[in-house]
Amino acid sequence: MDDLVKLARTMMVRAHAPYSKFHVGAAVRDEDGGIHGGCNVENSAYPEGMCAEASAIAALVASGKRRVLECAVIGPGPEVITPCGGCCQKLSEFAAPETKVHLCGPDGVHRTVTLGSLFPTAFGPRHIA
Repeated sequence: MDDLVKLARTMMVRAHAPYSKFHVGAAVRDEDGGIHGGCNVENSAYPEGMCAEASAIAALVASGKRRVLECAVIGPGPEVITPCGGCCQKLSEFAAPETKVHLCGPDGVHRTVTLGSLFPTAFGPRHIA
């Protein structure tokens, strides 16, 4: 898990957040153990930016992978942040309800939860299959 948190921390530092000044980083582990990072990227045409989790999922998909086995999300602290509703929805497309989501501050993991506990009644592919 240390590699996941380390990449999420690096991504947080690289975030483009000139408007909110709220830098977020995320990293996801794929089905082969590879990790993919993302950061929030704000845009003056708010809310046309991207969340860190969405960026990490985009990197995962761009690398040819389709499964998220674990996720780390890190914010500037001191309060631990969770993925927003939209990112929970995006994660649910690629991850199972039991997927671990590590909620981190700059000093590391503060709490680990499951995607299912964050998003218990997710709408997903099974609903439209």
